[in-house]
Amino acid sequence: MKILVVNCGSSSLKFQLINMENDEVLASGRCDRIGGQGIDKPFLEYKDRTGKKTRDEMDIPNHTDAFEKVVKYLLDEERGAIKDLSEISAIGHRIVNGGPKFSKPVLITEEVMKDYKNAIEYAPLHNPAHIQGIEACTKIMPGIPQALIFDTAFHTTIPEKAALYAIPYKYYEKYGIKRYGAHGTSHKFIAKQAAKVLGKNLEDINIISCHLGNGASIAAIKNGKCVDTSMGLTPLEGLIMGTRSGDLDPAILEFIMKKENMDISEMTTILNKKSGLLGISEKTGDIRDLKELEKQGDKRATLALDMFAYRVKKYIGSYMAVLGHVDAIIFEGGIGEHNPDVICRCVSGLEELGIKFDSSHNDNEQYEGIISMPDSKIKMYVIPTNEELEIAEETAELVK
Repeated sequence: MKILVVNCGSSSLKFQLINMENDEVLASGRCDRIGGQGIDKPFLEYKDRTGKKTRDEMDIPNHTDAFEKVVKYLLDEERGAIKDLSEISAIGHRIVNGGPKFSKPVLITEEVMKDYKNAIEYAPLHNPAHIQGIEACTKIMPGIPQALIFDTAFHTTIPEKAALYAIPYKYYEKYGIKRYGAHGTSHKFIAKQAAKVLGKNLEDINIISCHLGNGASIAAIKNGKCVDTSMGLTPLEGLIMGTRSGDLDPAILEFIMKKENMDISEMTTILNKKSGLLGISEKTGDIRDLKELEKQGDKRATLALDMFAYRVKKYIGSYMAVLGHVDAIIFEGGIGEHNPDVICRCVSGLEELGIKFDSSHNDNEQYEGIISMPDSKIKMYVIPTNEELEIAEETAELVK
């Protein structure tokens, strides 16, 4: 059985074609900078089963176009992984949030898609991208089963005291307003990998999982289960992200809307697509670009990086209090896996709490493993996430 996993982010599309008989990755890659955000051009990176990589810069205006390009690479005579699309048994889609209707994996039907489209408001930046990917798959590969794998499933163990907001309880009862979280598939995978690294059973570990990318979230995992996470009803809450504001005083919305004569739709667009690192730097929301700009003396880039790291530090500290005992802090995601200098910024000053970063890793952007000093009371690791394998396993189970 071969499962194609499609993981659409707000400005990216990651994919893996996996042979479920042996978990072999037959092909993988990503389309990045979709929509042309940032200084550099969008690109498609492709890796075949031998590990040979190719990277081609190209215009990628939207997620539908990105998926069409991915299919061409998969079918390519020289570097492709399949000869015909019929070799693909099923497609698994990573879904950020299906709202109160969905909390477990489900096969796609017309009724399911109708309900899912009604849940766009729970992840307004991501769900439209997911839907584009699903519709592109349906158009190009009709008849192949597709599954929705929800990030929110891992966060259903968050207790009410952490999941609910201090607004009238009737809004939770009527509309399901609560903390749903996101990146659950990644946090779930990381928890299992962390248990292996620590040599413990999953139910015996307490970790803080830091998924840092264009979208970013942190999860407090106690005895292998999520007890709190930084994202909320939608992926807008929490950390400062590429284009998303993260935590802010809700009164700011009314203040700006009155001053600028905006409606709620315009304000939502600003919070989701024009804020975060992009909003502060006013040039880019990409960490890679900001680091280059900082080297050139751009003070606004430095401010954006410092604000990002400060917010991460605050959440790490608060989740240490939530967990009581922490076995390890794990960093993953595009930023977490390739920017040790940014991680250093995030944990600098936490030495009195037993967190000591090994700065010798600052120049190694491909490092994987322990990144804390030998005398650090709390160990820190970079563990590459593999949401795709998690998604593939759940998709295969559904199809079976």
